[in-house]
Amino acid sequence: MSPDILISPGFPEDQRPAAASLFWEAFSGKLGKVLAPEEKALRLIERILNPAFSISALDREGQLLGLAGYKTADGSFAAGNLDDMTAVYGQFGGLLRGVFLEVLERSIEPDCLLMDGIFVAESARGRGIGGTLLNAIAEEARRRSLSRVRLDVIDTNPRAKALYERSGFKAVGEEKTGFLELLFGFSSATRMEKQV
Repeated sequence: MSPDILISPGFPEDQRPAAASLFWEAFSGKLGKVLAPEEKALRLIERILNPAFSISALDREGQLLGLAGYKTADGSFAAGNLDDMTAVYGQFGGLLRGVFLEVLERSIEPDCLLMDGIFVAESARGRGIGGTLLNAIAEEARRRSLSRVRLDVIDTNPRAKALYERSGFKAVGEEKTGFLELLFGFSSATRMEKQV
């Protein structure tokens, strides 16, 4: 990775719109039907991202190139709740979307840092940023005295799964979406873990 790239805890507040856009770019294939329209999705994402549970990759000018979010018993990167949903989508729309998103919610496990999303700007891909962010996440788990990192990768994202495998993650299980494949656009998710 280039020495011109800074890996830093959190993300600068002026980069919140960029973080929301990159999040949406990375996850709209999975969340698009539930969070559409895009304008409202971006407003929600920008509102709920918690920099305290993230690690960013920035260029020399402080522009966001990539971000890795995580979840612990203390909080999470995508830290929204029903109030956030209804503030953006209204009472009924927020409640309905909240019910659908609850299906994707993953619980915290003892001694584990749970990944809550990782993404790299398209213009910055191929520069080792994803792997570097994963290493930084492993270091964060060690810093918190946790022994493993867990993530889930959907079957429609083989490129991400290959990155995780190169970074030392091993498949430990799989969940099928069943009829919800029509809503979320993927049929299964592989649970992967890395001992740190």
